[in-house]
Amino acid sequence: MTEPTIGTLKVPGATLRYEVRGTGPVLLLIAGGGGDAGIFEPVADALADRFTVVTYDPRGHSRSPLDGPDVDQRVETQAEDARRLLARVAPDGSPAYVFGTSSGAIVAVELLTRHPERVARVIAHEPVLVSLLPDAAEHHAFFSHVVATFHEAGVGAAMAELSAGCGEERGEKPDLSGLSPRMLTTFERVGGNSAFFLGRVLGPFSAHEPDLAQLDACAGKLVPAVGWASYGLRLYRPAAWLAERYGVALAEFAGGHVGVVTHPVPFAQTLGELLR
Repeated sequence: MTEPTIGTLKVPGATLRYEVRGTGPVLLLIAGGGGDAGIFEPVADALADRFTVVTYDPRGHSRSPLDGPDVDQRVETQAEDARRLLARVAPDGSPAYVFGTSSGAIVAVELLTRHPERVARVIAHEPVLVSLLPDAAEHHAFFSHVVATFHEAGVGAAMAELSAGCGEERGEKPDLSGLSPRMLTTFERVGGNSAFFLGRVLGPFSAHEPDLAQLDACAGKLVPAVGWASYGLRLYRPAAWLAERYGVALAEFAGGHVGVVTHPVPFAQTLGELLR
């Protein structure tokens, strides 16, 4: 394991905790679904021989506290957080590689549309951009119902509804019984973000629609990606829509929606190949 350098960055309304490891061009990894920097640790270690890998806890998650009470999160605000973090770790303005997964992929796409000059390439792994789909209203209704279930019945009921509604991934279920104590600690910490994610992130993020005119202008830097096990499911479809719109191949990673956690070794290998 590569011990990272840990820093904090004050941004409007929050303080971000971030980690930096390795040398080479900057690679920013953006977690989704209540995750934080810790979920990327095995992947970041694997890529630190080629990249300066930067991971962070998004605002309101884990060790990146908000200045005041919890508020609904905005994709635009978190994209600006990512921009400010890039300015900290790459002050010369050199374009960085960016990988985002799930709601973090929404942030990555928004960063690209707002600041294409700061980005060399964006790999968006299963972005929950359901607003782009022809049946967007049905997906919005689903996510709104999950949020309502959270407020009425709590985290457990809402997460069960979310999991069931996103569909059954194909292939064998991964065996996570051999996780290191460090990763078990990460999972416990990330579990504490579930209420914030369900109550403050899932609704506004799943309703977000990127500015397609701006995205069209820089789409050559975008790599839509999915997990092999997610084929055809709800969270697979937005990336497939983007790939079709821009006439590019849909990159495929091991595992499903959380493949970065369940299949870190092949995940890191694929990510390194896409950034070669």
